[in-house]
Amino acid sequence: MPSFDLKQLHENLSTHSTPWQRSFQFWARAADIYTGYKVFQVRVSFEKDVQKAEEMWERHHEHAADKIYSMCYDMGGFFLKVAQVVGKPDLAPAAWVRKLVTLCDHAPETPSNVVRLVLEKELGKTVDEMFERFEWDPIGSASIAQVHRARLKGDKKDVVVKVQHPGVQDLMMTDLRNLQTFALCLQKTDLKFDLFSVCKEMEKQVNTNSARIGYEFDFKREADAMERIRSFLSENNRKTVVKVPRVIRGVVTSRRVLVMEYIDGIPILNLKDEIMKRGIDPDGKIAAAAKQELGIDTVNLCENERAELFNLAQVMFDTKLPPGVKMLQPYAEDATLKKIAVQSFPEELFSVLRTVHLLRGLSVGLGLNYSCAEEWRPIAEEALYLSGRLRAEDLKSKNRRKWRFFRR
Repeated sequence: MPSFDLKQLHENLSTHSTPWQRSFQFWARAADIYTGYKVFQVRVSFEKDVQKAEEMWERHHEHAADKIYSMCYDMGGFFLKVAQVVGKPDLAPAAWVRKLVTLCDHAPETPSNVVRLVLEKELGKTVDEMFERFEWDPIGSASIAQVHRARLKGDKKDVVVKVQHPGVQDLMMTDLRNLQTFALCLQKTDLKFDLFSVCKEMEKQVNTNSARIGYEFDFKREADAMERIRSFLSENNRKTVVKVPRVIRGVVTSRRVLVMEYIDGIPILNLKDEIMKRGIDPDGKIAAAAKQELGIDTVNLCENERAELFNLAQVMFDTKLPPGVKMLQPYAEDATLKKIAVQSFPEELFSVLRTVHLLRGLSVGLGLNYSCAEEWRPIAEEALYLSGRLRAEDLKSKNRRKWRFFRR
């Protein structure tokens, strides 16, 4: 196995530009996009024809989407994560989604020679000693890692090898600090939502020190979670519709490399198109089966506070879109966030908010208006009932067995 200094490689990759240089790149590009929208808002306000105004907005969104895509692709790091979050069909303008969705699994790749070095350092053997076949062109590449198809020596089935991009964690910490500052600026001017607390919780998941490893960068932790979920699904379902890849433990247990069984399938965001391409009835049983995989301080700025608070709760904690709405528009003049300012948002709720957002994006992508709030209604009702804040006659979930299941 060739000898090399992984620490030196890490430094070369993560410090190709200093934090000051990287910060300058971000602020120059972000300011260009932001001021472009502010100037356009003034210009489009003079257009009285609604249809022409919408066409103008669409053209500007397309222009901005190119700039946002270039920034995320060129800078990489945490901006790829931002692109994956923003590029959901329920939240961002359609032009943004069309452009940013390609970054979900087609992010910039780590060169094959660097992948080889990382693998051999983590595995303790050469690639040729471990694998009968290794495809150096990755199946997909995302913000933290990329995946390769391979076959272990002496085995007849293919595996997937997930390799972490070297130096990506340092890049993300610099990016997060810039985004925290940008979030403070946004919530003071355009969006009355506590974005800063959301960014702080994201920092916890990325940050690392001697006592704690960033959650998303520890593949040992990911492997443990995969096995727990796989075990839970098999124990509680006679025939589960969700298949979790089996972790190949005997190969490597590493923070930066994860080997699992290969499962052939269709990316979930492409499922709707694939169903139509195969001539499957979108309302039939097969399509229906395929679609089954899925402390806030506010200030009132409007007259109908109760109704707007309810709308805000739906937007943040339910995947189902309101009737007639195909895309949420938090920056619109009549948006709930313009009427109810979220002054503080508990950091521990960020994971819930993020999960709901991801599920909503998948639901919209599949053409399924699905309500996750209905699924966890029994948990909420039990908590309210046991605390004395909900009477038995007000319960909508009559099946108490669900309570016992969730408590267990």
